[in-house]
Amino acid sequence: MALVRIREHVNPLSRKFQTIVQPPDWQTVYADPAQPLHLDIGCGRGRFLLQMAQIQPQWNFLGLEIRQPLVDQANQWKTDRGLTNLFYLFCNVNPSLRSLLASLPTQNLQKVTIQFPDPWFKRKHQKRRVVQPQVVNDLADFLVEGGQVFLQSDVKEVAEEMRDRFAAHPCFQLTEPDWLSDNPLPVPTERELSTLGRGEPVYRARLIKQSRSSSHTHPTVAIDAKPG
Repeated sequence: MALVRIREHVNPLSRKFQTIVQPPDWQTVYADPAQPLHLDIGCGRGRFLLQMAQIQPQWNFLGLEIRQPLVDQANQWKTDRGLTNLFYLFCNVNPSLRSLLASLPTQNLQKVTIQFPDPWFKRKHQKRRVVQPQVVNDLADFLVEGGQVFLQSDVKEVAEEMRDRFAAHPCFQLTEPDWLSDNPLPVPTERELSTLGRGEPVYRARLIKQSRSSSHTHPTVAIDAKPG
């Protein structure tokens, strides 16, 4: 695959990225819009979803990415393979997520992955991180009961912040009290493979969406464990 050249990082708070994206016509995007949907936030070049869509044709997959050239290339790759259960969309997740989720077929969103997001190490830049409280709230409103959120990062501080923001919401419950030692998904990301290949840890967490009526009975699990 020939790769387009892009800037490694873009500032999601820039004015040009504040426009709320118009949702596509899901009836034309997917051959069967009623299939369960797996949303990958910050999909990068999209190769994780490209593999997932081929091995799980009974699911639809949607990748959201803030860098337009990567989206254009990824959609070309999926078109070249004739995949009708996969779509990539250029958008800034933070202002656009709610309108996108509201446009989906009812009870469609069943799985969400956020993998190795830009860490934005400087304290003054941490408000640029993708998992802000509003993103958690939006996913709590639209993810089906029993739906899953899977998070991973090679930066412990980032993984902890993502995990804790979801776990603090009354609708999300951690499935394990410690970091996951293995990836429950059938396809690893390129960043995951390269990190593990260097012998460095990957921090993973998985949460389940509960009904609002029962969520108060499940306290947040405190975690301070090293990955396996």
